[in-house]
Amino acid sequence: MNAKRKTTKQRHQPAQFLDRELSWLEFNARVLGEALQPELPPLERLKFLSIVSSNLDEFFMVRVAAVRSRPETATSLAGMMPAETLQAISERVRDTIAQQYKCLLEDLLPAISTRVKFSRPAEHNATQRQFVHDLFRNEIFPTLTPLKIGANAKLTFGRNLILHILFELTPAGRPDEQAQMAVVPVPGSLDRFCNLPVDDKSYCCTLIEDIIIDNAAALFPGYEITDHLVWRVTRDADPGVDEERDEDFVAAMAEMLVRRQHGGPVRLETDTGSGPLLQKLQAMTNLRPRDTYLIPGPIDLKPFVKLAFLPGLDSLRQKPWQPQQPRDIPKNTDIFELLQDRDALIHLPYESFDPIIQLLSQAAADEHVLAIKITLYRTSGDSPIIDALACAAVNGKQVTAVVELKARFDEEQNIGWVDKLQRVGVIVIYGIAELKIHSKACMIVRRERSGIQRYVHLGTGNYNDRTARLYSDLGLLTTNEQITYETALFFNSITGYSSVPGLRHLAMAPVALKSKVISLIRRESERTNHHDPGSIMAKLNSLADPDVIEVLYEASQAGVRIQLNIRGVCQLVPGVKGLSDNIRVVSIVDGFLEHSRILCVRNGGAEELYLSSADWMPRNLEHRVELMFPVEQDNLKRRLVDLLELYFSDNTNSHELQSDGTWIRQSPKRGRQVRAQERLCQSALQHTESLKTSSHKKFTVRRGPPS
Repeated sequence: MNAKRKTTKQRHQPAQFLDRELSWLEFNARVLGEALQPELPPLERLKFLSIVSSNLDEFFMVRVAAVRSRPETATSLAGMMPAETLQAISERVRDTIAQQYKCLLEDLLPAISTRVKFSRPAEHNATQRQFVHDLFRNEIFPTLTPLKIGANAKLTFGRNLILHILFELTPAGRPDEQAQMAVVPVPGSLDRFCNLPVDDKSYCCTLIEDIIIDNAAALFPGYEITDHLVWRVTRDADPGVDEERDEDFVAAMAEMLVRRQHGGPVRLETDTGSGPLLQKLQAMTNLRPRDTYLIPGPIDLKPFVKLAFLPGLDSLRQKPWQPQQPRDIPKNTDIFELLQDRDALIHLPYESFDPIIQLLSQAAADEHVLAIKITLYRTSGDSPIIDALACAAVNGKQVTAVVELKARFDEEQNIGWVDKLQRVGVIVIYGIAELKIHSKACMIVRRERSGIQRYVHLGTGNYNDRTARLYSDLGLLTTNEQITYETALFFNSITGYSSVPGLRHLAMAPVALKSKVISLIRRESERTNHHDPGSIMAKLNSLADPDVIEVLYEASQAGVRIQLNIRGVCQLVPGVKGLSDNIRVVSIVDGFLEHSRILCVRNGGAEELYLSSADWMPRNLEHRVELMFPVEQDNLKRRLVDLLELYFSDNTNSHELQSDGTWIRQSPKRGRQVRAQERLCQSALQHTESLKTSSHKKFTVRRGPPS
């Protein structure tokens, strides 16, 4: 395997792997591309601009921090040194920022200005000036803490991702004296936008940092402000946690969250302000010009997503999608009874997450339910799933919740759920040392006339009722004896001292999932021939595992037709003659976040379908607890095949990966437009309407006169 990599990376031969970080940046560029689509309503486009900023924040906190920590001579899978990668990142991010703010300032803000206007302090009328003056004096000023900065200070005080304002000061009446510096953190507890009084039903907003700057003289009596600069620092947010502290692991996680706020700086963002102050900031952070980004507008566009939800602006946004009743679960159905006859598939967000909540709520109150076991990676802030589990425990059920405390950026919320669940008697497992439990599994154990019955839900997405309306995910509900038995073994292995089970139907990472995927691909290679070519269709969030990529190359060379739908990172290089001629890679970016993982192998005509919580990345396949599970019911298999084929036929919101690492947006041919997410919404609505029609259908009775 190593020899093959060296051969393909020789000069003048195509690279075998694309760079992971640059591939991710191309994904974020596709997100930005949605914001640039003029046919979308302006507030929908503003959402995408906000997502671009949110994505970049996490990218710098995690991925850029990791690249900076590599040894200088260490090469990536794509053969790039850390310095080369960081320089390429810097150039690509600057291009993204330029497009992002051009769109904001020249297109979107003017487009919404009749309903939402941004006003600088100099533009305020008398009423607005008085309003802002009172607001600053009564609410903002008491929260501000000016900090004196020494000439040679290091930036140990700037919290991660918090706006700050750096002021240069000189004593009043003594301009010849040496200038002083002070920094004012902008309190994160205050709203970024201040709504000013207006005469009509529109909105007029001003930014809190502009209010502080305009009133800053009140913070520094006896001094004159000679210059200022708005800035924000991004820090390494993955400081690690002491995995050895089993007995007080919650406390160890809490300590890690504190350290995250003060990790090493990796990015400095400033407005287009003073050069001298910028140089001082760079010296304080030890960041190079390569790591500094001048922002031609408001720093951090994440809060701008709130504008998309302001009341009274329906004409500027799309009508929100209302999830429909799942086609496999008729309304008002007893789900326990339904699953005794057949499996059910739920496709979020086109179909509602409510049946999962209903199932757990019903189980909590059902006198025949003995136990509930569930894995929780991310869930919502006011989760009905947590409420149902707590209710079940109060009602005497044995409830076990495996809460992953190491779910990045949800750690604090998960720690809170641990406390709530433990107080009502839920058995809480914090996870496994050195591994993250990322699988999505729930099992309900019920005593019935025929004996003990297990009801199982396995999914590709989290038990989160909020993201269930935003993310495209799939979940299987089943009482299949083999799958439910192996799910019970899975739970035993992650909650107790049970050895890792040998599973035949489920595949579990980090033990056997990767080898299962590789064996399925290799089997397809062995069975393919000119008369009966093999086929692999897969939908994933990311593809970055080198071993899996290499067997995909082998399958391509054997003649297997491979279609991959990869939302984000893809390190595989498609379309290279003699290497990946038979591999096509597409990516769909649309209103819902594509999150499901599906695998279909032709298997000589006896198609096998699998769903999974895992992407094909080393972290998922080797460093997390994940599950891949089969879908065996014929009608559900057909539904998944149709779904994959629809995704690969999308020519509106689909991009195709080229062998040079660029992505080309697809366009309809001969006017036949296919937009997968739109068609899935239409299909869900049509199914709902068909039920209404059938339920109201009346029979016309022909009746002759009595003889």
